[in-house]
Amino acid sequence: CHSVMMGWPVLILSYAAKQYETIGYVSDAMWISVIVQLVYVAKFFWWETGYLSSIDIMHDRAGYYICWGCLVWVPTVYTLHTYYYIFHPLTLGTPLTIAYIAAGLLMVYVNFDSDRQRQNFRKKNGNVNVWGKPAKYITATYKTEKGETKQSLLLTSGYWGLSRHFHYLPELAAALIWCVPYGFEHVMPFSYFLFLTPLLFDRAFRDDARCAYKYGQDWKKYCAVVPKRIIPGLF
Repeated sequence: CHSVMMGWPVLILSYAAKQYETIGYVSDAMWISVIVQLVYVAKFFWWETGYLSSIDIMHDRAGYYICWGCLVWVPTVYTLHTYYYIFHPLTLGTPLTIAYIAAGLLMVYVNFDSDRQRQNFRKKNGNVNVWGKPAKYITATYKTEKGETKQSLLLTSGYWGLSRHFHYLPELAAALIWCVPYGFEHVMPFSYFLFLTPLLFDRAFRDDARCAYKYGQDWKKYCAVVPKRIIPGLF
């Protein structure tokens, strides 16, 4: 993942440079796409240890699916919309450009902050305040392959009281923001968002199924407290 995540900013910066070389300036849409993505990738390296507890690392493992995806799919599909902007410059005006960038950066921050909130909760074994109040959680028991009984704490307050996979929502929103400035004249600017949406929704279903098997009745209790998967109040 390191080489790919380092290659991602190199590619989008190259696309911005190519646009400048081609038309003599960097368009507003390109600025939005590049700036928000650069901050998103920087967040990956800032919070790198947190990814060790993600479903990719803990359960999907480093097989063909992950390795081919990282080496081939990510550098092409994840940057395709920015490549499209090279030959399709779009001027939005300074106020709207700044609004798009601010919204994108906010979504990247919320994505980071929600992950950080849960990681901090686990690190301190539930003895932490969430949004100014003592954390609420459900203690779930499970058995290991060796037959040992262990416990996990399932956070039910803060972001994680809104939905069970809340962090996917701002990630999708950030992706939409760096894809949408061009409008709806062509599907290519939405290639990353259209791939990411089913990926994260499928991941949420797979993670729920794994947790239901692992925790049994305790998972049902958790779902009763946090009934929505991703979108608070809707789904």
